[in-house]
Formats: sequence, structure tokens, C-alpha cells
Amino acid sequence: MKKLLIIGIMLMMPLNMMAVPGNAAAQKPCITQAEAKFENDFRRLWIDHVLWTSNYITSATTTGAEDQKQVLARLLKNQEDIGNSIKPYYGDAAGNKLTELLKEHIVIAGDIVEAAKSGQGAKVNQLNKEWHRNADDIAAFLSGANPNLKYEDVKKLLYEHLELVTDDLTASLVKDWDARIVSIDDGITHIIMMADAISDAVVKQFPDKFKG
Repeated sequence: MKKLLIIGIMLMMPLNMMAVPGNAAAQKPCITQAEAKFENDFRRLWIDHVLWTSNYITSATTTGAEDQKQVLARLLKNQEDIGNSIKPYYGDAAGNKLTELLKEHIVIAGDIVEAAKSGQGAKVNQLNKEWHRNADDIAAFLSGANPNLKYEDVKKLLYEHLELVTDDLTASLVKDWDARIVSIDDGITHIIMMADAISDAVVKQFPDKFKG
């Protein structure tokens, strides 16, 4: 009898109240294929950003590594890909500007790696200030282009990214491989969150571009 009563109550409930607890897919509204593709592609680009940065650190800190030039070229290409990904929404000039800022981010990171390898602490500190200034510029660019992105929020996300890349480099230099694995895993987790924050803001700003 109790079982029949429960079934009767469930039949009278609206469908959206019958979602399985903890099932996010059942509780979240459906998204379009266009939105899903953009968000997935954007996430992939930023994961590549972390992975190729990490690969560059490996090449740059490994004695006798022969692929440093090729890895750097691939890493810089990733910055072009990220810039190109926003062109359908913000135009070519904006996409090129983002690429320029991101390439500067990579160049400074490369200089930090070289300075850290040779024990130039003062130079590392100076470059680190430039690195954070560049992060400020990227945050200002993104928040200026999209009212759904707050400058301080984006800056915080970028600063944490810099910290995690620094952790990766530091662990590599002292050959603490366990710590390095943790830093890379944390870096990927964080960059997914950052990519999603940006892509969600783009979708919110341009809903008509993601219909159907």
C-alpha cells in the first residue's frame, strides 16, 4: 500500500521535479549543439595551453633535449588558436589582440624558465612582475570586451594559472616528479574552470549566435 502511494505521488509531480538527485544533466537546462561545441573546443584549447606549456618546461629543463624549438612553436600556435576562437564573436582585431597578449605571456614564461635555470633570482623576480602585468592586461582586455566578465575575477583566475605554472617549473628544476604531477593535474583542473568561465560569458553575451 505504501509503495502504491509513493508511485501515485510521483505521477502527480511535474517532470522537472523527478530528476534523480545528483544528476546534473537531468537538472540543468538543455544547451544547443552550437553552445556545446564552442565550450568544448574552447576548453580543449586551454587544456592544450597548459599541456604544451608543461611540455616546453620539460624540454627547456632537460639536458640535451632537442625538441625545444618545435615545442615552443607549437605552444605559440596554441595562442593563435585561442585568439582565432573568439574572432566569430569579437572580430579579427580583437582576436589578434588576444593572441598578441597570450604570446607575450608565453615569451615572458620562457624567459623566466631560462633565468631560473641559471639561478638569476633577481631577473626571475623582475620577469615575474612583467608576467603579472601581462595577466592584468589580459584580464582588462577580456573584461572590457565582455560585461559578464569582471576584471578582478579574471585577474584572480589568471594569477592562479601563473602560480600553477610556477609550481610546475619549480618541481622540474628540483626534480620533484611527484610534486610536478600534482602541479600539472591542478593546472588542468584550474584551466578548465577558467575556460568555462570565459566561454559561459561569451554565450551569455551572444545568445543569438548559439541558437539551434
